[in-house]
Amino acid sequence: MKTFNIAALAGDGIGPEVMREAIKVLRATEKKFGFKLEITEAPVGWAGIDATGKALPDATLALCKKSDSILFGSVGLPDRDPTIPKEERPERAALLRLRKEFGLFANLRPVKLPKVLSHACPLAKERQGDGIDMLVVRELTGGMYFGQPKKTEDLGGGNFRAIDTMVYTTQEIERIAHVAFKAAQLRRKKLTSIDKANVLENGILWREVVTRVGKNYRDVTLEHQFVDNAAMQLVLRPTQFDVILCENMFGDILSDEAAMLTGSIGMLPSASLGGKVGMYEPVHGTAPDIMGQDKANPLATILSVAMMLRHSFDQAAAADRIDSAVEVVLNEGYRTADIQEPGCKLVGCKEMGRLVRDKIETAKG
Repeated sequence: MKTFNIAALAGDGIGPEVMREAIKVLRATEKKFGFKLEITEAPVGWAGIDATGKALPDATLALCKKSDSILFGSVGLPDRDPTIPKEERPERAALLRLRKEFGLFANLRPVKLPKVLSHACPLAKERQGDGIDMLVVRELTGGMYFGQPKKTEDLGGGNFRAIDTMVYTTQEIERIAHVAFKAAQLRRKKLTSIDKANVLENGILWREVVTRVGKNYRDVTLEHQFVDNAAMQLVLRPTQFDVILCENMFGDILSDEAAMLTGSIGMLPSASLGGKVGMYEPVHGTAPDIMGQDKANPLATILSVAMMLRHSFDQAAAADRIDSAVEVVLNEGYRTADIQEPGCKLVGCKEMGRLVRDKIETAKG
């Protein structure tokens, strides 16, 4: 029997609530598909700061290093973050550090609008076409978020200058481009690369390198778009996109915009790959306004579990079972508050998780 070790880092806000349901789903697949899961929970974010004084405690990092995969919830609390130095805040000290520590340079964010949730999409029905189905591939360890120097200078007289540096090398662009082209080969064979080559040196290099890499993938149609045009096209004609390739900051922004095409950011999973240990997390944040109220949508975290089973553990059948269970539950009309519509059955976080587990456990095969 195969054994997989998972570090479960729930984090802050609604993180613990959605993590509980995701772990229960993992246990349901474990019983059905004959593998063994060793799941160890550890604090991160403000939970880590409260426990040890650090957003990424040493013991949590050590656990991640000896695990096969990381399941991550969410970190950061807007009312508490300003109370500590910016470099110690959870997103920088925990989330960004984990990405850098494990070389997680490739972030995959599938954006799919199920037909039964077409009402939740903010776009008119005619703009939805036959359905929205795209994959955002975001470079995750370079660009402005990691470039140096990064500092704020005191110019005197109450004037300050903030400096963030956007840096990319040929190698960094090449490796994420290969990920995107290979993903496109498994989908509809179209890749849209995003840059700002009209004003940024980074954009010029990005476009040159992606074009050169594309010559190795003759079966994939490559197009380039400036980031401002891409933001517009996502709301004008989202069905034109298959795989979208972005640098770090552009990918951060556009993937969240694309997420809302599904009606709720609570529906989107993600996978961060590239190193020995993959990390899987919902795209949504900590949502402290609904924390502890059983209102959170656990589906993004549950679908992240499916991505983990598929990409890290090579358990495609188990991943497919989870995806199908979520689809069935939605087709039966169950909704959390963020995707609710008239005539559907409103359920909380715990009940949505239970419904998905039931479908996994009772499905034939």
